[in-house]
Amino acid sequence: MTPPARTDRAADALRVATLERGAAPHAEGSCLACAGATRVLCSASVQDGVPEWRRSSGRGWVTAEYAMLPRSTHRRTQRERASPGGRTHEIQRLIGRALRATTDLAALGERTIIIDCDVIIADGGTRTTAITGGAVALYDACTWLVAQHAVPSHPMRELVAATSVGLIAGAARLDPDYREDVAADVDFNIVALASGRLVEVQGTGEADSFSREQLDGILSLGERGIRELIALQRAALGLI
Repeated sequence: MTPPARTDRAADALRVATLERGAAPHAEGSCLACAGATRVLCSASVQDGVPEWRRSSGRGWVTAEYAMLPRSTHRRTQRERASPGGRTHEIQRLIGRALRATTDLAALGERTIIIDCDVIIADGGTRTTAITGGAVALYDACTWLVAQHAVPSHPMRELVAATSVGLIAGAARLDPDYREDVAADVDFNIVALASGRLVEVQGTGEADSFSREQLDGILSLGERGIRELIALQRAALGLI
């Protein structure tokens, strides 16, 4: 069933987004990232050492863990106590790749930064919101390392953000909420750096195929949304 046209925002508009730094005060960096009703708590933890396969390389590692709290959705979600399920594992890898793409791992040294992304409320776009908020948490964790004189320079080279675009009844909608997301014929997640370079594009024809012309429009719309999110990150970090 196709959801009705938006009444709260234009089809090419993001949901109202906020980035609250310091939401987990014990972490080296943290951010409560909100996109509409979706809320994701992103916490960055700095640890000495790297995974065994990376030892003696002189390079650090950035990774992510993702979880949905049991009542982040309308029905209780079972906790993944033993190991993450397939969807969770795929999202964690996406977040980790996005954040590593913006980090100078040599400058980080043999340290690991873990970004925990816990979904408090899920209303679509949890993985993209986690990337956008996780980047703020990562930036603050790297700033903490600089303040501790643990690294010679700030390891984060530039910001990174992500958003989604859905094709619904042939029309593109930026940053769909859950109701729109489940009705989308085509669903895209787009990750890009502040420089404009793309990190990842995930696109799937859920219920229909799409043309090259539609793909170009989806990418342009997503990139525009990401520019807005990066401006929001810069404002939250005091970089403007």
